[in-house]
Amino acid sequence: MEFFKGMGQDAVKDLYEVVSHEMEKYQAMNLELNMARGKPCKEQIDLSDGLIDGSIDFAIKSDYRNYGILDGIDELKTVFADVLKVEKEEMIIGGNSSLNLMYDTLMRGMMFGMSDSRRPWIKEERVKFLCPVPGYDRHFSICEALGFEMININMDENGPDMDQVEALVSKDPLIKGIWCVPKYSNPTGITYSDEVVKRLASMKTAANDFIIMWDNAYLVHDLYEEGDQLMDVFAESKKHGREDRIIMFTSTSKITFPGAGVGMLATSKRNANRFKQQMGYQTIGHNKINQLMHARFLPSTEAIKHHMEKHAEIIGPKFKLVDQILNEELDKYGIATWTKPNGGYFISLDLPQGCAKEVVNMCSETGVTLTDAGATYPYRMDPKDSNIRIAPTFPSIEELELAIKVLCTSIKVVVAGKVLGQTYQAGA
Repeated sequence: MEFFKGMGQDAVKDLYEVVSHEMEKYQAMNLELNMARGKPCKEQIDLSDGLIDGSIDFAIKSDYRNYGILDGIDELKTVFADVLKVEKEEMIIGGNSSLNLMYDTLMRGMMFGMSDSRRPWIKEERVKFLCPVPGYDRHFSICEALGFEMININMDENGPDMDQVEALVSKDPLIKGIWCVPKYSNPTGITYSDEVVKRLASMKTAANDFIIMWDNAYLVHDLYEEGDQLMDVFAESKKHGREDRIIMFTSTSKITFPGAGVGMLATSKRNANRFKQQMGYQTIGHNKINQLMHARFLPSTEAIKHHMEKHAEIIGPKFKLVDQILNEELDKYGIATWTKPNGGYFISLDLPQGCAKEVVNMCSETGVTLTDAGATYPYRMDPKDSNIRIAPTFPSIEELELAIKVLCTSIKVVVAGKVLGQTYQAGA
């Protein structure tokens, strides 16, 4: 990356003085702007108010107000089996969180094993997991909590580096799985190519209990009319007799109410039956009333599509605004690159090496909260200290515009300061 596109030292010094004064003005505003997490805004949440309006008719084959139906109600399975392109017998509907299902899945691996051998991972010398980076911090937190050794896998515009993945999994039986956010990946926003999906589904692994944690959180979250198309990894895996390795997850957390939605997983029938047996020790059943409310509110794939178009009308302009400001403020200097996703919740911003933490800290001191630098890497260690995750959805358009301008000013101050060998000090 050519910093400041050939500007001379004097021109960089003049720019540094200008943007330092801009930063002082922002710091005097006592801002409180938050882009730390990918939260839906109030207007998005309002779209689902109809879910809790009116009464529910319980004249159905089973009284959902009582105990039972461990793996979820048929009405909601019917809807999301169509969305996920699986059979209802391959689905388990849980509580409000797909993250909870992911954690439970890995805990089952630890305690009960993941293959017919039923060898618990806790008996292994070590357990290793592949982590495409930059990636989702909560995936990494689960691995860290369980004591897994995390291995960084490089990402590009097609997905994880499959040469790197295949070389590792073919030789090491202690590598038990890989995390994947295959559509509108967090935070890059890329969608895995057909070739990547095919290679993941068919590759040979040294571990006979290797799993793919297919976190398809944004499968219906297109921002624009022409969204990305993701190949069906489950169908592809069945061609090679490897369907047991696929465990896919999704939820309605960013469709209806975050924290009050419905999480679900889909996997092979053999896995699903094993999981249900193990779930029987945990619970008698999840919240079927909430499941029924969602089935009535989102009764079909077409209803979900229509509902998500309303979301896109709200947040699509926010993504366009971020891209516009980044272009206006940074492109001419050549000091940053960023993704331009067609869906999902994030934009990934890359700066010159050694700048991300300083920029995030400067924004924080100005009252603009971003995701912590390093959070998109295992152990919160970005080896280049260059990646920042932008979450545009929660702030209003006016707040977002101001927050991104503060971010851009911070970037110019930090990068120009490094070129000049100076460190910014407020009021200096």
